[in-house]
Amino acid sequence: MPTARRRPRSFVARLDSCPESAPLARYLLRAYLFGLPAGERYSDTAELLLCELFANAVQHSDAPDDRHIEIRFALFHDRLRLEVHDACADRPTLRTPAPDDEHGRGLHLVNQLAERWGCAPRPGGIGKLVWAVIAPAAGTDPDTALVTV
Repeated sequence: MPTARRRPRSFVARLDSCPESAPLARYLLRAYLFGLPAGERYSDTAELLLCELFANAVQHSDAPDDRHIEIRFALFHDRLRLEVHDACADRPTLRTPAPDDEHGRGLHLVNQLAERWGCAPRPGGIGKLVWAVIAPAAGTDPDTALVTV
């Protein structure tokens, strides 16, 4: 009888709202993906998008310093959903930066690399959540790969 693979459930963590928390957010995402079958197929895109969403939450929040940023990861079917929750109600907007602007390109990356993304009010709470859904990178699915000898 084949054994079923257990997939990690969704993951949630609350981190300090500061740039120094970004490496910890990436580490937690890498650890989560390590536990997934073929988790490496999401890692490059997922880390980049999480960093962009987390940086936006830190940079643009008008929330008090004692508020945290919540990160969530979950795999639904073969799509990875990332969420970044913060206490600021201002919604992110996709703008076209001028060529000499030093900022303003993060959401363009999210828009280009995510299968879809969006923003919603936090359920029953203060602020918003920004989410992105990521498809696995093209490649061979280890569960269906043929082994040649």
